[in-house]
Amino acid sequence: MEKKKIDEETLEALLYLSRLSPESANLQVLRDQVDQIVTYFEVLSEYDEGENPYDAYPSTRAESLRGDDTVPGLEMANVKRITGEFTDGYFRVPKVLGEGV
Repeated sequence: MEKKKIDEETLEALLYLSRLSPESANLQVLRDQVDQIVTYFEVLSEYDEGENPYDAYPSTRAESLRGDDTVPGLEMANVKRITGEFTDGYFRVPKVLGEGV
């Protein structure tokens, strides 16, 4: 199996897309790493069975979706009765960021 090598034009495009400058990267090391990645994809493509991966998910027809009808929501008085942690139009919830996370 013949290994594909990355050409100079493709390497320059990758450097541009990744916002790297040729001075900030060892080009030979980078080229070797990209060649290894391409080789991994070639190995993976050997196991491709030609199936569409989206066939594993059930399809949904647009006709079976819920209609786009506006219905009345909860009244503010009913929302306030759900919990005592409702203040100024917002639900107070426990802090999830910061300590212990």
